Formats: sequence, C-alpha cells, structure tokens
Amino acid sequence: MRLAKNCCLLVFGFAMMLVARPTLVSATVPDPVLEWIGIMNDTALAGGTNPLITSRVVALVSSSVFDAVNGIEGRYQPIHVTTEAPRHASARAAAVQAAYAMLLKLYPAQSDPLTMHRDASIAAIMGEKPQSIAAGIAWGQEVADSIWDWRSTDGFNPPAPPFVGVLGIVGMQSAIGVWRPTPLLNAPGAGPQFASMTPWTLKRPSQFRPAPPPALTSATYTSDYNEVKTMGMYASTQRSSDQSDLALFWAGNTALYWNRIASQIATERNLSFSENAHLFAQLNLTMADAAIACWDAKYRFVFWRPITAIRGGDTDGNDETAVDTTWTPWLDALPSGTPAHPEYPSGHSTVSGAAAFVLEAAFGDNTPFTVTSEVHMVKTNPRSFSSFSAATAEIADARVFGGIHYRNSCVQGNTVGRAVADYVLSHAMRSGHEHDDDHR
Repeated sequence: MRLAKNCCLLVFGFAMMLVARPTLVSATVPDPVLEWIGIMNDTALAGGTNPLITSRVVALVSSSVFDAVNGIEGRYQPIHVTTEAPRHASARAAAVQAAYAMLLKLYPAQSDPLTMHRDASIAAIMGEKPQSIAAGIAWGQEVADSIWDWRSTDGFNPPAPPFVGVLGIVGMQSAIGVWRPTPLLNAPGAGPQFASMTPWTLKRPSQFRPAPPPALTSATYTSDYNEVKTMGMYASTQRSSDQSDLALFWAGNTALYWNRIASQIATERNLSFSENAHLFAQLNLTMADAAIACWDAKYRFVFWRPITAIRGGDTDGNDETAVDTTWTPWLDALPSGTPAHPEYPSGHSTVSGAAAFVLEAAFGDNTPFTVTSEVHMVKTNPRSFSSFSAATAEIADARVFGGIHYRNSCVQGNTVGRAVADYVLSHAMRSGHEHDDDHR
C-alpha cells in the first residue's frame, strides 16, 4: 500500500515510542471514537465553522473513522474504502489516526492542539503490541487520505458564485414570495453548491424533494405568517421567557448538538468501541445527506424569509397578512440575525429530523437526554428532554419563535430529514451478511 513519506516517519516514531510500553490494560482508557467526536466538536467550534459546512465536516471525520475500523474488523459494508487492512493492525490506533488526519486536513491552523490530542490518544492505547499500533496508524492515515480524495470531487469546491435571489430578477412582481438577502448582514445565500453536491448515500439531492411551499393566499401560509409575526417578533409580548430562551438555545451548530446528544447516550448505554464507530457514521452521514437534500429544496423554491414577507405583507395578495414595515425577528438578538439562505424548508428541522430518526432506530424514541448549547446568551443551559421527538418539536418552535421560519417549513423539513435517514439506514453501512438489492 502506498503511504506518504511523512506517514512512514510518523509510524516509525510511534513504533519507537511504544516499544517499552507495559502491557497492562487500564480500565480508564477512553473510547477513541467518543474521544474524537468530542475533539471534533471543539475543533469545529474553535474554527467558527457554520452549521452547513459542519454537516460535511462531521461526515468526513466519521466516515474515515468507520472505514478505518471496519476495514480491520469487517463487520459492515464499507462507506468507500474496500482495500484490505494490514494484518494485526490496531483498530483503536486506526480510529485515532483517521480522525486526526481528517481534522488536520480541514483545520490546518489547529495543527498543534490536534497533534497533542493525537499523541495522547495513541499513548492511552494499552495492551496492544507496538507493531499493531504502528500498523493501525498507517491504515488510519491511508483511509483518511482515500476519503479526502474521494470527496474532493463532491462539488463542495470551487465555491459557487454569490447567490442574491430576487436581486437578479427584473420586475417587482416577480419578487413576491422570492428570497433576497436579509438583515442583519444582508449576505448572499449561503452554500448554493450544497444544492447540487454529490450525496454520500442518496442517489441524487432531489430524491426526497418536498412539495412546493404553500401559496401565499392559502390557509396554511396565512396561519404560519401570523404565528411567526406574533411569536417571532423581537419585542413580542406573547412569547414567554422560556420560549425566547429556547429560540436562542437552538441557534447554534445543528450537527454538533446531535453529536453531543449521541455521545451522552452512547456513554450511558456502554456502547462498545465498534458500535460507536458504526453509530456515529450512520448519524453523521445521514445529517450530511439531509443537509444536501434540504439545500436542493431551498435553492429550487427560493422562498422568502418572514422578515421579507412581513415587511412586504401588503404585496402578497392576501388580505389576512397585515404588513409591518419595521418588523424584526427575535434572532436579531444574535449578531448573525436571520440565516443567509432561502427559507423553505428549515435546515435545522431537516437535519435534526434525520438525526432523531437515526437515534430512535438505535435507542428508541423515549430516550431521555440532556444537551448543551454553545450560544452564550442562553440563560437555561443545558436543556433536558424525555424523547427525541420532544426535542425536534422544540426545535420547530425555536425556529418559529426566533422569527426565521414558518411552521410548515419546519414540519416539511422534519419529514424530509426522516425520509433521508430511513433511506441511509436501509442502504449504507449494513451488517456484512446483508446485501443492497434495492435499486429504487
């Protein structure tokens, strides 16, 4: 197998470091998968990675870890790497190196802390021969390199031209119902390339595209408009303090919330190292495909945000949607304001619906958990839930009470996310004796 020169030197260095290691097994040795999920969380936050790009980051890391472990243990269908792993390679060392190598590619500016974590993780692998650990390091590096090369042609790069929505449309009549840059930042639409990126498991981005958003004169739109206008207004007197707080709580990085949730439950359930590698690959590839499916719909329908709709409520042909030219959403309490991309469907609800489906399949819906938020303004942190469905319901409330989404967009997003998750669980990373004979 081909290995880069620096990888060879790395393996040699670790082999020398490990020769004199005692073979006693410590009961406190951390699970490398959970350890590096935590490191991934911290690295993405330190790098200021937005939620959309994070959906790709977590899939890159978890797919590398999974294929590295699975290449040694051979329990499941691989994601991408089908090469036979070296004999007697340490699966734990492979997982550590795969996660480290991928994060280093994504966050080269964080090389020093990542390398420090990697060295500590390798040093904590007890009871395995130095040669096995060295072989695992080499294999983990090879898998991460292969995943990186594979996904380098997924359409993420080069960045798409700036998307400005209605600003490119001639004639104000065409602007009704159509997205355009919104305050506070008035930025172009984020991540338009995600709408046509190559999915990880789905056949195409549009595979689970929802129906168009409701007509501006429909009962659904009227109800949603008036709900977000009342409940999502910055100075709303109808929104409780807890409703204001939960809107801010969920305004962080979607994929990372669910990785923290899964980590807590996996720890409580004492999942094995191999089970964790499988679970987090399922979770993170599903969320990545859900984001792609959501962005396909967003840039297909290009629906306007509440701030645009409410300030232009006298143009939509609906007598029951009163205009308020100074209306401001509650999430303007945050520096970013309304997210910079089309409204329909909700990205948070789509990705969260997908994540919840995966965790329901693993643990059952009625699984209690507690989750923290990285949004520092939140007064109530963490928040606790009795089920995954309770969390996704609150996330829908959060987007409406934050003033950035209509209720129907959250419902439809959740439906799309769950459909994506069902497909991924049925078609990818299945146990070795199963065969994908479904060609729908």
